[in-house]
Amino acid sequence: MLQLILHLIGDYLTQTDWMAKNKTSNLWIAFIHAFIYTLPFLLLSRSLVILGIIFITHALIDRYRLAKYIIYIKNKSTDWKLNWSNCSQTGYHKDTPIWMSVWLMIIADNTLHLTINYLALLNK
Repeated sequence: MLQLILHLIGDYLTQTDWMAKNKTSNLWIAFIHAFIYTLPFLLLSRSLVILGIIFITHALIDRYRLAKYIIYIKNKSTDWKLNWSNCSQTGYHKDTPIWMSVWLMIIADNTLHLTINYLALLNK
């Protein structure tokens, strides 16, 4: 439960509007966000390897919006007619209501972060 709370603090309470708007277009801003995101995890580990995994993966997942690619691959596995050009915003087809596709992408993004953090901290 503590991992989840630290994730929520790092990803939502400490992330500024500036970070949220710019982290997908600027790697340095993604690194700033990921660094601040990682700080609460010092409560669980002082391992530079573990904290490094949390930091680097968080920055890359956010900068490149990796969740949308995973969503697209998942959706493509059951609908071979899907084209990336119709799904490039969120991984869901452009006909999916935007509110739904954005929230589902946020949930997938959080699932990626939480899974990686859990695995990194598993044998702390």
